[in-house]
Amino acid sequence: MMRNDIAQPYFVLLATLLCGFGAGLASAQQDPEKRFEQLERNRNETNTPDEVKQSSVGASKSPVRQGPVLLAPGEHGIGRYVRDFEFRDLEGGLKRIHQDLPSDLTVIAFTSTSCPISKKYLPTLIELQRDFAPRGVRFVLVNCVASDKPEEMKIAASRFEFPVEYALDTDARLASYLSAMSTTDVFVVDRSYTLIYRGAIDDQYGFGYSIDAPRHTYLRDAVQAGLDHRSALVSATAAPGCSLETRTTYAPASEVTYHNHVSRLLQRHCVECHREGGVGPFRLDTYPDAVAHGAMIRQVVESGIMPPWFAAPAENKSQSYASPWINDRSLSATEKQLMIAWLDNKMPEGDPNESPLPMVFTDGWTIGKPDAVFEFDQPMKVKATGTMPYQNITVDTHLEQDQWVQAIEIRPGNLSVVHHVLVFVQGSDEEDGARDEAADERGGYWGIYVPGNSKLVYPAGYARKIPKGAKLRFQMHYTPNGTATEDSTRIGLVFAKEEPKHEVHVASVVNMRFRIPAGADNHPVVGSIKSVPIDVQILAFLPHMHLRGKAARYELISGGKTQTLLDVPHYDFNWQLLYRYAEPLSIKAGDALQYTAWYDNSSGNPANPDPSKEVRWGPQTFDEMHLGYVEYIVPGAKPGEPNPLSPRSRIRGAIRNAFGRGESSGPNLGDGLFQQLDTDGDGNVTRDEVKAKFANNPAASTTIFDRLDADKNGQLNRQELRKLSEILGR
Repeated sequence: MMRNDIAQPYFVLLATLLCGFGAGLASAQQDPEKRFEQLERNRNETNTPDEVKQSSVGASKSPVRQGPVLLAPGEHGIGRYVRDFEFRDLEGGLKRIHQDLPSDLTVIAFTSTSCPISKKYLPTLIELQRDFAPRGVRFVLVNCVASDKPEEMKIAASRFEFPVEYALDTDARLASYLSAMSTTDVFVVDRSYTLIYRGAIDDQYGFGYSIDAPRHTYLRDAVQAGLDHRSALVSATAAPGCSLETRTTYAPASEVTYHNHVSRLLQRHCVECHREGGVGPFRLDTYPDAVAHGAMIRQVVESGIMPPWFAAPAENKSQSYASPWINDRSLSATEKQLMIAWLDNKMPEGDPNESPLPMVFTDGWTIGKPDAVFEFDQPMKVKATGTMPYQNITVDTHLEQDQWVQAIEIRPGNLSVVHHVLVFVQGSDEEDGARDEAADERGGYWGIYVPGNSKLVYPAGYARKIPKGAKLRFQMHYTPNGTATEDSTRIGLVFAKEEPKHEVHVASVVNMRFRIPAGADNHPVVGSIKSVPIDVQILAFLPHMHLRGKAARYELISGGKTQTLLDVPHYDFNWQLLYRYAEPLSIKAGDALQYTAWYDNSSGNPANPDPSKEVRWGPQTFDEMHLGYVEYIVPGAKPGEPNPLSPRSRIRGAIRNAFGRGESSGPNLGDGLFQQLDTDGDGNVTRDEVKAKFANNPAASTTIFDRLDADKNGQLNRQELRKLSEILGR
């Protein structure tokens, strides 16, 4: 959303990144073909480990192999208005970025007939133009390498299936205008000339490597997202290529107006909630709305309250590079400067012709038009005052076949009384209410609505399963608001086009046996999965506490070392955010995953219902919870296999580890376990006896023990332990 002729700090930053990838690649930038030849000793256009090792002798510490890296969108122009610009084509004809009849999208791709990586990417650009030109996408190729030969450029242009505009930019004016950093940088602008993507074509080629097929198709995904009127998952990357020496002129910040900058900034960060029908308390999608709330915008931007984002920045993170979280909604430093400049200049409106396309919400859905929508059969009555226990409403899906779900969105019918919603999937043969509610909550969610999160959207190849004939159980937390009312909540699903490569699972790191002393202002509670049973890749975290929740942290303990994965120093019950990784985080079998939460039960916490009371686990807002949700996949596992980190699977694993696969079998699993656990032979199993056997799995001596202990006497008899087979679904 930022123009390159306005914010000087942006270009100072670009100057430091001018080579694209650090000083260690200086030789490649000065003479890319020579550097490529040095690496390509055997001329096979790929690098073996031996070649890379040899090339690194005496080199700098920067890695030889470098592909695209994610950049901070707000620091690299995403969302800015791209003003018109004239350029010359190969025949000397005058062209413009703006057209009398704008294309749905314009792709401006920098290229070179001499840079090795640019040459490799020409067939990819040809393929992309073939696929998208018939759908209204304009392609402009730009060559700003003065030594490249025009006849070679014409040969390259002739290879395209549809006519392509090929621009000569020998003085690098267009490159400077767009702040292109390399000869493989691509820019995608929409019909309103808003920059929606800049960076690499994909990750198939880079410095020091080539692979058979790309793992990430950044440009294709961005173009498809633009045609679908939605945001690309990745909107800014560095593009490995030959560096461009660009220069930029600056304009005063006084040129920042609502239409050319601020409207785009609000669209990127605010309008999803602050719109008609959104969860925000007022609209911010028009100029009068923005002006009317200018003072409030200044307050929340300067204080960092809005947009809501509570993860602590990664240590030593450059402002230029992207957060590890793909859904980081915080404003960048440059975006804050633009917003404050507009407010300081008395909020000028600017030219309406420079306004962006309005955001599209199909029937109010932010995931696009769902393939299926399920709603309560009858509205749920919500009383006027007091509190309500969780309400569980079951909805039949009547699905005729198993479905893989790419996106899930929950839309409360009455936002004023719905605090949060958890949705669980029940098989068609399960009776309503048959499953233990607390165990479901501890075991994870299938769909979720909490303040700050109403949807789950997964990239291609990732999905959640819903079986044929399944039922959806909505666990509703209502907060009466003084007026008796009703609610009918809906859930919308977008189905994947094919079976995914990875099934997404959800687990939780939980501790239910805490006690927060009265008056304690910083009470820690720790829970952990002490030994992850199988290699997994973590996709996201979602910490969950109630009104006394103060801070949260996820940590990985591996090889005796502790690494912080997510640190939330200021937790806000009103905004329970999902923190989704840009790249999945690999966890090895045997590693420990620890979740620590801190609670403020003192009178200094203005939200505290009663600082004089000790607080324990409970479902109501005035109780507390300790839930560290984790979304993950199992690499190499076939979709449809059991969730290995669910409480059931972890108990099964603990039983196998403690007794061996066959020792606890027999007429009933519980009978075999009873013989092993009743070490003193008194006919009862105590919690201490269970703890002794399952030292590395506290769930066995807490959650499962409590469920089996029907008479709550702190012991398990043989009959109670026999119920374990039912719980584990044997």
